[in-house]
Amino acid sequence: MTEVQKPELPEGKHHRRVRSYVKREGRMTKGQARAMEIYWPTMGLEHGNGLVDLAEEFGRDAPVVLEIGFGMGKSLVEMAAAEPDKDFIGIEVHGPGVGACLMAAEEQEVKNLRVFEHDAVEILADCIKDESLDRVQLYFPDPWHKKRHHKRRIVQPEFIETVRRKLKVGGVFHMATDWEHYSEHMLEEMNEAPGFTNTAADGTFVPRPDFRPLTKFEARGQRLGHGVWDLIFARSE
Repeated sequence: MTEVQKPELPEGKHHRRVRSYVKREGRMTKGQARAMEIYWPTMGLEHGNGLVDLAEEFGRDAPVVLEIGFGMGKSLVEMAAAEPDKDFIGIEVHGPGVGACLMAAEEQEVKNLRVFEHDAVEILADCIKDESLDRVQLYFPDPWHKKRHHKRRIVQPEFIETVRRKLKVGGVFHMATDWEHYSEHMLEEMNEAPGFTNTAADGTFVPRPDFRPLTKFEARGQRLGHGVWDLIFARSE
């Protein structure tokens, strides 16, 4: 996801890059590894190949939904299966999650899904054409709740502007979080961002839309009285 660039150092000296995520790779299961081997050639997208021709990749012209940080991919696959009239692209940095997503997609015979295993900011910059997306999804990103880590939060002005450029006019940026303070941060940043309009009637949050599946974690949190906040902003210009 997003990172903070620092000035170059003399040759041989390197800064550690500050990222909005921590890559906890873990170990792939045999099923995940097998899915990567078998299905990556047809469902995987490579950062190094540059801009994706979406119509060519999916074999049709259809609305495109891009999700950043899909975790293990369960809800992304569920959405792709439920909306066969749309094409979906998922971005995730964790290999086991990508493997799990591919495995689930094959089990459900989902064909309208492609995935990247790479940094989302670089994918948006190098692989996604401007004004090509109908919906961008960012569900439950790391809230970096300690104040000294707030700079790592992905929802910052530069990232928001990148998302705006990639969306078609009228396309939406949908965020969800279970951290109230982060929801307030998102709302503040989005309200200040040019070229977006809040779709909420009261100018704050929206009910969970039908197209976003209710996760087991979220359902459990609701039973315990925990909140989840959804924000949907439309590109207005």
